[in-house]
Amino acid sequence: MATPALSACAEAVRKHDNDRFLTALFAPADRREDLFALYAFNHEVAKTREVVTEPMLGQIRLQWWRESIEGAFQGAPRRHEVVEPLAAAIARHDLERRQFDLLIDGREADMDDEAPADMECLVNYAQVTGAPVVGLACQVLGARDPAAMEAARLVGTAWALTGILRATPFLARGRRSRLPMTLMIDHGVTEPALFELKPEPGLAKVAAEVAESARALLVRARALRREVPKAALPALLPAILADHYLGRLARAGHDVMSSTLLRPTLGRPLSVGWAATVGRW
Repeated sequence: MATPALSACAEAVRKHDNDRFLTALFAPADRREDLFALYAFNHEVAKTREVVTEPMLGQIRLQWWRESIEGAFQGAPRRHEVVEPLAAAIARHDLERRQFDLLIDGREADMDDEAPADMECLVNYAQVTGAPVVGLACQVLGARDPAAMEAARLVGTAWALTGILRATPFLARGRRSRLPMTLMIDHGVTEPALFELKPEPGLAKVAAEVAESARALLVRARALRREVPKAALPALLPAILADHYLGRLARAGHDVMSSTLLRPTLGRPLSVGWAATVGRW
């Protein structure tokens, strides 16, 4: 028998956010497409800075998504391959409007190419761009209690910090950085050298401090494991992926420019599959 074709949202997530695609496969079948719609929406707003040539165009694109979310909550969604299934998910699971607003507002920071001033600014950015997605995924899965929402906040923030480290070479090629300026100064790292992809040795120390912040958030999230409903597991599996990527980075001496980090490994799907099987994130 032929393999059923993926929906437009599922295909977009498989292609552009394969980590979350992998985690969604462990969700109940009747919730999977709603997760794909949520993750496809997140990809659409997250890529805004990459698809516009100037900040004003980015603001216009984000405003389009604000209006689309407004229409979805009013029961009058725009005809769009992501908006329509997302509106259906919102109605099915009574998703929280505030989380969508936080996510879109958080992406406004991407229109400013200046690096965050310090670690606190970076964590705040990671929280508003990472936590709402995980929180909404928990709601899709029927896990809405305070422990699940707090775990989602911590895991989402840690996952975003991990993604920022992984994206450092890509951002540097575009003459951008999300690494805290105070840490850069403390460790003798300059943006011109980073943007030339010839950073000073202190860059590894900067990355190590950001990675440690991500690990600390995961520790705090896992302290809540006994209180978090089992239904939330697929939404929180990015914690396992963060472990995987942070472990690879540590083995590379926290050299975010190391070519070894680009090599695919079997460890990623195996670690997620095992975690889903034993019910631990």
